[in-house]
Amino acid sequence: MLRFSSTLLVLTALIAPHTAYSADKALGEARYEETCINCHGPAGKGAASYPKISGKEISYTTAKLEAYRKGIEQGPNSFLMISMAQPLTDEEIANLAAYLKDAKYVVE
Repeated sequence: MLRFSSTLLVLTALIAPHTAYSADKALGEARYEETCINCHGPAGKGAASYPKISGKEISYTTAKLEAYRKGIEQGPNSFLMISMAQPLTDEEIANLAAYLKDAKYVVE
């Protein structure tokens, strides 16, 4: 019976669909460069009334973007952020959060 249970567990793990994926910092940077940079500046350093968004924990950035995507207001620029976050997929949010965690602004 134990052998059957172990075999069944292994087969289930192999057959079950895997929805987890690892975030891709390069794709996050590319997505950031498409739109986010216009307000938050290079590497998320912040610009004018738009806050610095780099250096935050992945869970923090993910939660903020998911809340904006749901239409939840979180500050003075919420209207703009909601419209920018709504088209983001879960994968894009993960990629952006991974990129922003370690993004550094380098003056050339």
